Amino acid sequence: MSTLVAVYGTLKRGLINYPLLQDAGFVGTDTLDCITLYDLGPYPGARLEPSGGILVEVFRVSNAELAQLDVLEDYLPEAPHLGLYDRQQVQTCYGLAWVYLYNHSVQGIEAMRQGSWQPAD
Repeated sequence: MSTLVAVYGTLKRGLINYPLLQDAGFVGTDTLDCITLYDLGPYPGARLEPSGGILVEVFRVSNAELAQLDVLEDYLPEAPHLGLYDRQQVQTCYGLAWVYLYNHSVQGIEAMRQGSWQPAD
């Protein structure tokens, strides 16, 4: 069985955590206006907040690949609110896709409300 996942940070093609998705099926890109990104330094965190559109890459992943992503994102299925990230499904132009949402406070952290996150040089 497979499902869609929308990624916005270090899991995008060519970035540091992309090897976890290199065998997944790249579906395409989309722009989501339901998430805002916060710059957490080496990676971003998304929150369900309106934006001008955040570029995401959508992949078709197996259950095993999704489980690997859960470990990377410190998503705890038995207690989602306790992990670093929670995950929820959002509508993309390809259908519903999981997106990882940052669980902690973003007070004082710079918001990115449009565009595509890139790592600092």
